[in-house]
Amino acid sequence: MGRWQPGAQGRLQQAAMALIVERGYDRVTVAEIAERAGLTERTFFRYFADKREILFAGQEQFNDVVVGALAGAPAELGPLEAVLRGLAASGSWLDDERRPGSRARQEIIDAHPELQERELIKLARASAAMATTLQERGVARDEAVLAAEAGMAAFRLAFTAWVADPGEHDLAWHLDAAVEALRAVVA
Repeated sequence: MGRWQPGAQGRLQQAAMALIVERGYDRVTVAEIAERAGLTERTFFRYFADKREILFAGQEQFNDVVVGALAGAPAELGPLEAVLRGLAASGSWLDDERRPGSRARQEIIDAHPELQERELIKLARASAAMATTLQERGVARDEAVLAAEAGMAAFRLAFTAWVADPGEHDLAWHLDAAVEALRAVVA
């Protein structure tokens, strides 16, 4: 068993996705994931709090990319434009190579209410982090929250369209389309 080899977290994620796609989320155990990855259950729990969390690995990286780009956005941008700049930066992190995995992950989440709840919690944390960053840039609290939530709504719409897209358009294109729809709604 290669449990001390590097890349344990990635091996666990690959094993989990393969098993879940083969059998379904409810029919896969942590022990089976660890065994498929050539690791122990104990090692699994060093990386993930529970089986659900394996589908949300990378959320901190996503938040770091988005908040970092938002914090570095030009000062003259309005709150919504700064949020959108941050969210657009996720396009390079969620590149087309990740699309098939993102699509499979989203299908699993969409089929399980408890995973949908976890997804909403993660997105709410990202939105809160963006609102805090806007406030640090001098934006009033209410305006910061509205800009972050509106931007996240556009991102969710864009992400859904991106994972369903057969490869014609990248995430940035879908985010632009979602922002145009948002602007039309609030105009």
